[in-house]
Amino acid sequence: MSNEDITLTAGDAEVTVRPGDGGRIGGLRVGGLELLRQGERFGCFPMVPWCGRIRDGRFRDGAAVHQMPLNSPPHAIHGTARDGAWTTARTTRSEAVLTYDLVDPWPYAGRVTQVVALTGEALTLTMSVETYDSSFPAQIGWHPWFNRTLGGEGVRLDFSAAWQEERGADHLPTGRRTDPAPGPWDDCFGMPGGVDVTLVWPGQLELRVTSPEEWVVVYDEQDAAVCVEPQTGPPDGLNTLPRLVTPLEPLEATTTWAWRRP
Repeated sequence: MSNEDITLTAGDAEVTVRPGDGGRIGGLRVGGLELLRQGERFGCFPMVPWCGRIRDGRFRDGAAVHQMPLNSPPHAIHGTARDGAWTTARTTRSEAVLTYDLVDPWPYAGRVTQVVALTGEALTLTMSVETYDSSFPAQIGWHPWFNRTLGGEGVRLDFSAAWQEERGADHLPTGRRTDPAPGPWDDCFGMPGGVDVTLVWPGQLELRVTSPEEWVVVYDEQDAAVCVEPQTGPPDGLNTLPRLVTPLEPLEATTTWAWRRP
């Protein structure tokens, strides 16, 4: 049991897992190409126990109102687990299982488990939040930073959404749904049939990001990277569309990134 970096391999794919740096995926190399932006803030980090922004850092659970630290003023963003050290429960050559116990400032006791599973054609990430104590609202998501270029032409995003959450001046959904609009985006989209977004680096690689969840945030306002973030609810979802973790029913989510060469 430790939080040292882990390297997984399968075929010509290699993944670096960093339990000590928020349980994030530090790198994904396919045929020598690094798909993720490098750096301790980047890679792909788990968003848990919430995704995106909480308005003013406050959420209500019944009669109780909880205040989270405003780490993206005036809001709280991306959960607490990315700031902590995770524990490695077990590893094989191609799979790692990490755990993280929720602590202050999150007001509820719970355990997060993340499974990172690699094959020669895909990476699958699975996460669950469970409690043996009080029930509480939560969200699960992943925040990958994909390199905009892999040494050639910039990436193209290909997806078809049923709707786009209208974004207010505060970067949070207004509650209105609109027809999907052209980018640039820092926006949440609805995909009732499941998240399905393809990143195409022309002449080099195609990566298909899928998830049974119906929410995805797409961010492409940065020169170095683009983000495709499957999640169990929209930004501010602890207030607008809470998913409940109970002693009998954990919250679970998964995403798969499958690649192919042209």
